[in-house]
Amino acid sequence: MLRFLFFVLVVLVLGFAVLTGIVYVFQEKLVFYPSRDLARSPAHHNLLFETITLETADHERLHGWWIPADHARGTVVVCHGNAGNIGDRLDLAEMLHGLRLNVLLFDYRGYGKSTGTPDEEGLYRDAEAGWREALRRGNGNPLHTFVFGESLGTGPATWLATQNQVGALLLEAPFTSIPDAAARHFPWLPARRLTRTKFDNHSRIAHIEAPLLILHSPQDEVIPFDQGRALFEAARAPKTFTELDGGHNTARLISRAAYLQAIDDFLNRQIVR
Repeated sequence: MLRFLFFVLVVLVLGFAVLTGIVYVFQEKLVFYPSRDLARSPAHHNLLFETITLETADHERLHGWWIPADHARGTVVVCHGNAGNIGDRLDLAEMLHGLRLNVLLFDYRGYGKSTGTPDEEGLYRDAEAGWREALRRGNGNPLHTFVFGESLGTGPATWLATQNQVGALLLEAPFTSIPDAAARHFPWLPARRLTRTKFDNHSRIAHIEAPLLILHSPQDEVIPFDQGRALFEAARAPKTFTELDGGHNTARLISRAAYLQAIDDFLNRQIVR
């Protein structure tokens, strides 16, 4: 009996070790879910646009769309979430464009038609390339140029706001860090020790001087709501928190009216005229 129990224990320990190794080695595939299939363009939403190519500091070529607005009150560069590509963010682009904002959508390396393979440092370079292009195509005023990040995109968006003077930082469903989020999803693994990808929003948020808007739902099943609240508490003023209804991928649509009103009111307060 003892020999059998010892055998079971060995199998469990080895199985756990193998699983831990798999998670460590292939963790980028758990963080990034790129799609090369670009099924839609802004034309499907009757938006006038220009296809653009951005070159990063390490010479990757990023595919994107520039969607100008009539009588724009500012420009927003969008850092999208971890799955799909910019073709899946046209509802967001339409909303932001409807608020009289020029919208710059770009795909990270390895997503859509962009070259390369995604990783944390690469996404920072991608966000920087998007920011430079947004400044060039907008009115050139960083105080009229905003950074929007959703879910995983809150990582490069927050980083970008620490490296540049930005007009405002808008975060939808943000996390404190990837290790924190991983520990919630995999409590039976030493997730914080295993995670190489950090996107440490919590350590950066207090260093950002730009006005901050956070939008998050208590029903978010992917990014815990309390992580969005923790970021808000750690951030400097001026800052605004808007509570949405709905899940991680549905809150923007379920709370559409409140979502748009929150962004509109925030920009009306924070835009430097």
